[in-house]
Amino acid sequence: MQWTYKGQTVDTLPQDCEGFVYLITNLTNNKKYIGKKLARFKTSKPPLKGKVNRRRGHKESDWRDYWGSSDHLNADVLKLGKDKFTREILHYCPSRGVLSYLEAKEQFDRRVLETDEYYNGIINVRVGSSKILKEALKNIL
Repeated sequence: MQWTYKGQTVDTLPQDCEGFVYLITNLTNNKKYIGKKLARFKTSKPPLKGKVNRRRGHKESDWRDYWGSSDHLNADVLKLGKDKFTREILHYCPSRGVLSYLEAKEQFDRRVLETDEYYNGIINVRVGSSKILKEALKNIL
């Protein structure tokens, strides 16, 4: 099952995308899940011979095959099959702060903890205010 963004299938993420906020929908009972996924992970290798500093880099995350962190959602995906679900990207995010903020905003706006229509069982967010966050949100929202 592919990811979609505004009705288009997503094969690659934008270069400036740190991660994305997504919506997974169970087509059999219309139950949903709101989450976030990082596009890349930071890597660290030991220093080269004669050097002191570690070698740092990035590698692509497992976003193509990702189905969320909810145990109930993943159990339903295994039981019903991946073809019974849709995976939609709601927002591309340029930073981790924007990513966390928009995930929590979507969860609060949709009242995911107040209804049985969502798999979400927790809203966990820690976001600090910064000039970068405010500027990025002005462009996105």
